[in-house]
Amino acid sequence: MATARAAVKQIDWSKLTVSLPKETVASLQAFRKRNDEARRILDELKQQRTDVDFDHYRKALKNQSIIEDAQKALTGFKAATYNVDAQLKAIDQFEAKAVAKAENTVQQIDAELKDLNATLANIEQSRPIENLTVDDIAAAKPELIQDVEKSLQKGQFTVPGYKEKFGDISYF
Repeated sequence: MATARAAVKQIDWSKLTVSLPKETVASLQAFRKRNDEARRILDELKQQRTDVDFDHYRKALKNQSIIEDAQKALTGFKAATYNVDAQLKAIDQFEAKAVAKAENTVQQIDAELKDLNATLANIEQSRPIENLTVDDIAAAKPELIQDVEKSLQKGQFTVPGYKEKFGDISYF
């Protein structure tokens, strides 16, 4: 448990929340809020006095047998212990899956960002479309020239689907 607490202190929550989906971030923040509140309440309870002043009650109450019964019950009380290893193991497994999924998401986002940055750099470095020539387009897409030559050999002088997409702009 101590190693888990040390690991939690080393997590950079701001970086982690940036790379996770919104619903996961909201769930994580709600969990952290509940956890912090529980820790605060636990700290407050640990600071409170837990001993009972039976002498005060002996002076204040007439029925001494009730005080003696209460003192016996308190001294004989032994807190029940529960084996929570199974729950802790399940929590650790869930945590491991969540961390693995978060790391996978971070890797996917990093890959997408790298691809988008490369695309953006390519767009920024390209020439404006006004400066392109037919030769530039032919060099970039040689199959386009072959398609045009085949259409001309077949006697097709129009592009299929052009009228449907752009309309007939014949003025004559």
